[in-house]
Amino acid sequence: MFEDGAPRTAGQSGRPPPLIVIAGPTAVGKTAAAIALARALDERGAEIVSADSRQLYRGMDIGTAKPTLEERAAAPHHLIDILDPDEPFSLAQYAALARDAIAAIHARGRVPLLVGGTPLYVNALVEGWRLPQAPPDPALRAALETEAARDGLGALERRLVAVDPVAAARGAGNARRIIRALEVYEATGLPMSAQEGKEPPPYRPLQLGLTLARPALHARIDARVERMIAAGLVGEVRALLDRGYSPDLPALSGIGYAEIVAYLRGETTLAEAIERIKANTHRYVRHQETWLRRNRALERFDVADESWQARLIARASEWL
Repeated sequence: MFEDGAPRTAGQSGRPPPLIVIAGPTAVGKTAAAIALARALDERGAEIVSADSRQLYRGMDIGTAKPTLEERAAAPHHLIDILDPDEPFSLAQYAALARDAIAAIHARGRVPLLVGGTPLYVNALVEGWRLPQAPPDPALRAALETEAARDGLGALERRLVAVDPVAAARGAGNARRIIRALEVYEATGLPMSAQEGKEPPPYRPLQLGLTLARPALHARIDARVERMIAAGLVGEVRALLDRGYSPDLPALSGIGYAEIVAYLRGETTLAEAIERIKANTHRYVRHQETWLRRNRALERFDVADESWQARLIARASEWL
């Protein structure tokens, strides 16, 4: 801050405004770290922008490990509980909403904390991804999926080659990518590959990554799954199904929900469903950890170190 107590802005300092990222695998302690940092930055004022693809959905609290109401009272939170489970949502929509939230936080002279474990969400913001502004079209997707099942993916690939050979080459053999590229072309009339790219983001990010040795992290995951069951995860999933939400929705196909759906359908026992949630979460954190290792801008803090939180707060305060 300046001597008069006014927060720095891009115009005052000549630098882009700050964005502090707190990333890490599931159950490592990102929420607690963000709350602690927000409290430490109370004089400046900090607000948290979620980078979690499942905390977007209303009615999905236990299985997504959303911040509690007490935690949310410690600092304003953004991009939590903004969608119903059956609302389609894209990476481009997330990036647009997150950028708007970050810009509004900067306009208030406060510090945005981007917190979450969805790598695509974090990368899109800190790397300045340009993304096609074409919302999902469920009817078109269903028609293309039916066509692929009937005629083979090659038919869709040939159609895409005619309008976007770059996207066709990138997505060769991947039905989801081929269908998305066709969807974008149908919606915009432009090749998806021509709408993609990167540009410098309008802020300077400090990326802080939380890590923990895999055996200890797995133990944390397993304990958290048990707490979710005790807190009523089965009832939460049953309530969603009773409200008419299809178990085939992307929101309900995530870890924790799909396994409980199988249990409620009588396809497995509750004990088996719990073990599958644990195993599937272990598998997912390997994906998260791969991304973390590749991110050379990430400053790592081992949460097994007793001083990690104090060092993280000191680093962020110094950087600001």
